[in-house]
Amino acid sequence: MQDQPICCESSSRSVASKMFLWILAALTAVIPGAEAASGLKVSENGRFLIEENGRPFFYLGDTAWELFHRLNREEADRYLENRAHKGFTVIQAVALAELNGLNDPNPYGHRPLLNNDPATPDVKEGPANDYWDHVDYIVNKANALGLTMGFLPTWGDKWNKAWGTGPVTFDPEKARIYGEWLGQRYRDKRLIWILGGDRAIENDGHKAVIRAMALGLRAGDNRAHLITFHPPGGQGSSAWLHGEEWLDFNMRQNGHVTEFRSYSNTRADYDRTPIKPVLDGEPIYEDHPVSFNAKDFGHSVAADVRRPLYWDLFSGACGHTYGHHSVWQMYAPGRSPINAPLMPWFKAIDQPGAGQMQYGRRLIESRPFLTRIPDDSILVQAEVPTSVPGAGLRRFVATRDQEGTYAMVYAPIGRPFSVRMNKINGSKVKAWWFNPRNGEAQSIGEFPNTGDRQFDPPNSGEMLDWILVLDDASRRYLPPGRSSE
Repeated sequence: MQDQPICCESSSRSVASKMFLWILAALTAVIPGAEAASGLKVSENGRFLIEENGRPFFYLGDTAWELFHRLNREEADRYLENRAHKGFTVIQAVALAELNGLNDPNPYGHRPLLNNDPATPDVKEGPANDYWDHVDYIVNKANALGLTMGFLPTWGDKWNKAWGTGPVTFDPEKARIYGEWLGQRYRDKRLIWILGGDRAIENDGHKAVIRAMALGLRAGDNRAHLITFHPPGGQGSSAWLHGEEWLDFNMRQNGHVTEFRSYSNTRADYDRTPIKPVLDGEPIYEDHPVSFNAKDFGHSVAADVRRPLYWDLFSGACGHTYGHHSVWQMYAPGRSPINAPLMPWFKAIDQPGAGQMQYGRRLIESRPFLTRIPDDSILVQAEVPTSVPGAGLRRFVATRDQEGTYAMVYAPIGRPFSVRMNKINGSKVKAWWFNPRNGEAQSIGEFPNTGDRQFDPPNSGEMLDWILVLDDASRRYLPPGRSSE
């Protein structure tokens, strides 16, 4: 465990003096609320991400942490095209990768830094002849497919030796230099900066490194991109950084567990002030050892990754991140497996959970987007509350339009439940069942908007999830999951 602040010596003047002058200059250059050249910014109500033209942006991410490090260009093309086809919008990948990314070369024999020094990236003249040319290729390919890169400058063990690995390569000055270099290189690309990398901020030295890197990015790209922070398991960026001006939205890692209790933290971050968007940047991966304990709990399946999608979204998240245990590490025969992956990455990209994420995106995009709020009070609590709203794998959650034009209830099981119809405006309510396994909707009918009403999911008594959608009938919304475009 790293207990002491990270520090370095300056040959000309103290780091503190240099950093103070540099941070002051960087902060005065920041224009709060400035639009990102990447086309993304925070919505006016502080809850969502939007394009510069005001169109809502649904963050549907995939954790491809080792993408830059382990895949060649043909493999990267295959992966990115698959994710674009499945409706993903963000690809989360790490420049200085976790799996010995400083010393193990990429498929072309290139390493990212000279002498493992982040202040001196290893850049050579000409195209396609260094590590960063390969990163450029992947970023450009992703952008050409309409994908935004969730770009992590480094994995966390390079600045916080929390897991006994390393070496620690960053101090505040090197973090600033590296951040500014990255910001300049990618200032015109469509991306979101994600700092951190699965490590806690344990002391002032860690925070100084992260802050310096953020301000370096700001100086290098002239505030062209949003910035967030990827925390360790069971944590959120808000724990250490919520008040930081440069942190545009909060990211959680609710962790590789299947129970609702962990995912309820998304709502806790939603309720923080000042208001910032929040999303889960790492829930349980598909085919991952549940709670890192396969012996007792086995490996997760598609249902286990669907539940967090809707738990998070209906609790106020502005988007969601999927992951597969083989894909994050780009596991393939001949590579050392991490925590027992079940298949190579090129098979894992077509696991059912990956394809089902797009149905959640389509559902949210088929109704007014920027007025959606979490509201579990739509549900009528059962006489036995552990039945409805329930607990563990069987927790019901709800969301609605603050204008009262629609509401949605996520039912993870086939158990009857009742809702308060007056949460919807209008004299009549049109009801639908939306199937999160195939994205299809079926009409239930129209009902008078009075009192409480019970609904029975189509598969009574089964561990099959459904979403009840209630619309103000006068709005004549299209079936859930369908867009007019």
